[in-house]
Amino acid sequence: MTSGAANGNDSKKFKGDIRSPGIPSRVIHVRKLPNDINEAEVISLGLPFGKVTNLLMLKGKNQAFLEMNTEECAQTMVSYYSSVTPVIRNHPIFMQYSNHKELKTDNSPNQVRAQAALQAVNAVQTGSMPMGGVMDNAGSQSPVLRLIVENLFYPVTLDVLHQIFSKFGTVLKIITFTKNNQFQALVQYADGMTAQHAKMSLDGQNIYNACCTLRVSFSKLTSLNVKYNNDKSRDYTRPDLPTGDSQPPMDHQAMAAAAFSAPGLISASPYAGAHGFPPQFALQQAGLSLSPGALAQLGMSGGAAAAAAAAGRMGMGGMGPGGHSVLLVSNLNPERVTPQCLFILFGVYGDVMRVKILFNKKENALVQMADATQAQLAMSHLNQQKMHGKPIRVTLSKHTTVQLPREGHEDQGLTKDYGNSPLHRFKKPGSKNYSNIFPPSSTLHLSNIPPSVVEEDLRGLFVSAGYMVKAFKFFQKDRKMALIQMGLVDEAIEALIEFHNHDLGENHHLRVSFSKSTI
Repeated sequence: MTSGAANGNDSKKFKGDIRSPGIPSRVIHVRKLPNDINEAEVISLGLPFGKVTNLLMLKGKNQAFLEMNTEECAQTMVSYYSSVTPVIRNHPIFMQYSNHKELKTDNSPNQVRAQAALQAVNAVQTGSMPMGGVMDNAGSQSPVLRLIVENLFYPVTLDVLHQIFSKFGTVLKIITFTKNNQFQALVQYADGMTAQHAKMSLDGQNIYNACCTLRVSFSKLTSLNVKYNNDKSRDYTRPDLPTGDSQPPMDHQAMAAAAFSAPGLISASPYAGAHGFPPQFALQQAGLSLSPGALAQLGMSGGAAAAAAAAGRMGMGGMGPGGHSVLLVSNLNPERVTPQCLFILFGVYGDVMRVKILFNKKENALVQMADATQAQLAMSHLNQQKMHGKPIRVTLSKHTTVQLPREGHEDQGLTKDYGNSPLHRFKKPGSKNYSNIFPPSSTLHLSNIPPSVVEEDLRGLFVSAGYMVKAFKFFQKDRKMALIQMGLVDEAIEALIEFHNHDLGENHHLRVSFSKSTI
């Protein structure tokens, strides 16, 4: 066996590769793999970090050797996985640098399968496999895409975008932001050709059935400068970046899941499941399924074709918010916060079941939503918004439910059960409220206004409570609805809490929500 090279013809020689986590190498030793692991799954561990150039499977030992194209890629991969343990089918996977500097492989059946899987992945990654679309003049295009998501009925997270855009090549960086009340993002690939392919395939597509439409164009920027790895921005080539003080800590599980999740647009009916939301995002396992014709072009059939098709899918299980329907809300103003105001504000994004303000730490509260998707929606829209003068922090709680106090043990009204509240906005499946969910904005949408109430009455109501009204407009076609604009978003949040369900007389209670329009 040549010194410094690992040879695939005799796995007995690999009695465990003396491990040197400290000395970097292009070859990474992967251990504790599940028994039914396939080549594609091992390759996909390396894909987010660069090109995988070789693979040696030691299935009897539940181990593998993975060779990256550069030592730098291998270092990024090892340092990332040292902080985020990858998991495949509930098996934590361990890895470190190998003593071998490269892998030498032979023609054993084991190796033919591995090479077929590698070929298929590389064909897809480099775009040499016909996947539809013309690639002319793409070389001069920016590798950065700008995208706007229209009809945002469901939250679209950074991880969901990573999942979709990874279908076309390795995503290096993503930045998300809200501009003009629209959710937008910048996605950077390694080259303009990959970006062109992604743009042609994704522009105009819906992320979920019948909503969350992608509008994709080339950015004027040629590179993104990402300072923090958190839920708003991520540099996949720099796992060492800080999260930034104003952000909740990185959900490493989500980041790991994003790195391996099944690429592809997401199948979820907007009105499936209880309360009109699916219990979690049902992510398609489709991804880059390679057709039998394409596989035949590569001269593959049988087991090799199956491995390549699996490599195309890179499937490691769907991703989604899972069962977390309880939110931890912190940095609240303890002098002013009540369960009712949290119920009203969080109720804009889902049906709030229970609220508990913590007895010993009144700046913290637990808010239980009807399901995980609504919790995700509330978190993505309300985290870092100001309430009672303080930016609140909203994260997923480790609790799965909010406990009510035992009878006779009242907690000064700090825990409230809203399970049967008549004020839930999303009880009816298919309710039009689903299509009117927007981020907090300075303009409020008012509805259920009785005919006798005129502009002066509504302006007066808000002004008398100390709010500055910048503009007001009734809807031309329907005077039961109007827009009212406050000076600041913070003021609009306070006004919504104060006046949603306000009694206007004649058995009409005012309905207040955030608007995407300005007056």
